[in-house]
Amino acid sequence: MIKLVVFDLDNVIIDGEAIDEIGKLANVEEDIAEITEKAMQGEIDFETSIKDRVQLLEGTSIEDIEKVACDLPLMPGAEKTIKCLKDKDVDVAIISGSFDVVADKIKDKLGVETVYTNSFTVEDGKLTGEVTGPLVSGSKLDVLKDHVEEAGITLDEVVAVGDGANDISMIESAGCGIAFNAKDSVKEIADIVVEEKDLCKVLCAICNQLTTDDAETETVEEENAEEAVETEAEPDVEEDVADETEAEEEAEPVAEEVEEAEDEPAEEESDAEDDEEATETEEAEAEPVEEESDAEDAEEEPAKEEKPKKSKKDKGLPKSNFVLADTMEGVRKQKDEKEAEISKVADEREEFNKIAKEQRKIRDELNASLKENLNKAIEFRNERNEINKAVEAAKKARNDANNKIKSLEWSSGKRDKIKIENEIKKIDKIIETRVLDIKKENQLVKNANDLRKQLMEIHEDESVKNEAQELKKVSEEEHEKVIELSEKAQAAHEEMLTYFRKTDDIRTAADEAHKKFIEARKNASAKHEEFKVILSDIHVINKKLGSNKPKRRKSDNKPSGGANKNREEKERAEEIFEKFKQGGKVSTEEILLLQKYNIG
Repeated sequence: MIKLVVFDLDNVIIDGEAIDEIGKLANVEEDIAEITEKAMQGEIDFETSIKDRVQLLEGTSIEDIEKVACDLPLMPGAEKTIKCLKDKDVDVAIISGSFDVVADKIKDKLGVETVYTNSFTVEDGKLTGEVTGPLVSGSKLDVLKDHVEEAGITLDEVVAVGDGANDISMIESAGCGIAFNAKDSVKEIADIVVEEKDLCKVLCAICNQLTTDDAETETVEEENAEEAVETEAEPDVEEDVADETEAEEEAEPVAEEVEEAEDEPAEEESDAEDDEEATETEEAEAEPVEEESDAEDAEEEPAKEEKPKKSKKDKGLPKSNFVLADTMEGVRKQKDEKEAEISKVADEREEFNKIAKEQRKIRDELNASLKENLNKAIEFRNERNEINKAVEAAKKARNDANNKIKSLEWSSGKRDKIKIENEIKKIDKIIETRVLDIKKENQLVKNANDLRKQLMEIHEDESVKNEAQELKKVSEEEHEKVIELSEKAQAAHEEMLTYFRKTDDIRTAADEAHKKFIEARKNASAKHEEFKVILSDIHVINKKLGSNKPKRRKSDNKPSGGANKNREEKERAEEIFEKFKQGGKVSTEEILLLQKYNIG
C-alpha cells in the first residue's frame, strides 16, 4: 500500500535546474551547468559538486535569488499530481539537494508540507559561498529512512521519483522507483520509466500501483465473493498437499464403512467408490494451481513492472452452503452436475493459465530485447562521447598551430612590412583624391618613395617562414580530423537515438504484454476461487453419499444375502446404463459393473 510519494525538486517538480538559473545572476551559468551535468551523470560525487557550485555564487544577492525562485516554472502536471495524491490520502514530500530559498516558494505553491533541502550561508544579504544542510554530505536515502521511521511506515510503502545520480539510492530502496526524464544510470535501476515531461504520466503510474495494492489487500468474504483479488496467491505446493490430505481424510471413513459393510447392497459400495473418485478428481484438479504460482512469481521479473506482494490469506476451502436433494438419487444427480461444472471451470482456469504463461514469455523476451537495445544505445553514446573528446583534442591542436603561425608572422618582420604597405597606400590615396599645392605633393611623393625603399630592405626570416608553413600544414591536417571525427560522432549519435527509440517501442509492447499477463492471472485466480467453491460443494455431496449407508442387518431368517446383492447390483448396473445413454459421466467402477452383467 502506497503511503508516501517522494519527489526530487529540480527537473521534476520544477522545469529546470534552480542553481543553473541562479548562476546567471553571477555570470557563471556555464561553469555551474558543467558541474551539474557531471553530478547528474554520476561522474563526481554530489558533495563536491554542490560545494563547488555554491562557491562560484559567492557575493550573489539573496534578494535577487528569491526573485529568480519566484519565476521558476513548475513541471507540467505538477499541481494536478500533488493535489490528486493528497486527495487520495497519500503523503507527499520533496527531498532535494537544491536550496530552501527555492523549495519554500514551491512548497507554498503546491501545498507540500514536508521538504528537505540545503541552505545557502548568507551574510549582509550576500552569499558567502558556503552551503549547509542534510543533503550536503548525506544521501537522499538517509533522509528518507529518517522520515519513514518518524512517520511509522516502511520503505516498501514509498514511491520515489527522481532524475539524477543522487536519486539512485532512494529509487532503489523504495517500494516503487520512478525515473522521470532521467539519466541512463537511473533508468537502469528504476521500476518505472517516464520519458515525457509531464508529471501526470507519473500520477497514472502511481494510481495504477494504488489500484493494484487495493486489490491485493481485499479479503474475499463469502457474502462478497464476486470481488476479485488481483494478486491473491494461488495455493502453494505445500497447500496443495494439505488440500489432498484433507480430501483423503474425508474419504477414509467412507472406505472403512465399505470394509465393514461388505455384505451390504452393491449400490452403497458404488456410492463409496464414487466418493473416492471425487476425491481423486479434487486432487487432479488442484495440481495446475502450481503453475499459477509460477506465473505469480514471474511477475517479479523486470517489465516496467510494479512489485507484487503475496497474499497471506488462508487458502482453505470456503464453507459450503450447498442444499442437498431430498433423495439419494437426487444427490447422485447433483454430484454428476457438480463434477461436470468443476471440469468446465478447471478447463477455463487452465486456459487463462496458458494465456498468462504465453504473455509472460512474450514480456520476458521483450524485456531481454529492451535490455539489449538499451545496452546498444549506451555503447553508441559512449562511442560518441569518446569521438567528441578526440574532436576537442583536434580542435585544440589546430587552434594552437594557428596561434603559433600568427606569432611567427609578427616576429619575422611581417608586421613592419604590413605597416609600411598601409602607409604607402594611405599616401597614394591622398595624392589621388586631394588637390594639393606642388610643394606638398612633392613631399608626399618623396615620403612614399622612401617607404618603398624601406619595404624593399625588409626580408622575412626564412627559417621562421618555413616553420610557419609546417605549422600551417599541421593546422590543415587537424582541421581535416575535426571534420572527419565530427561526422563519425554524428553517425554514432544517430545510432544512439535509433536504439533509444527502439527501446521506447519495445517497452510499450512489454507493458502491453504485462497487462495481458496480469489480466489472465487475475482471471485464472477468479476461476480457481470458483473451483474451490464447487469442490467444497462436492465434499458435502460425498459426505452425504458416504454417511447414509444402512447399518449391517443381522437376521437369522436370512442366512445369505448373496442373491439380494446380485439382484441389486444388476439393477444398479441398469440405472448406470440409462444414465450413460443420457450423456451422464460414468466412473471406472461403474464401467466394470456394466461389464460384469454384460449390459450395453
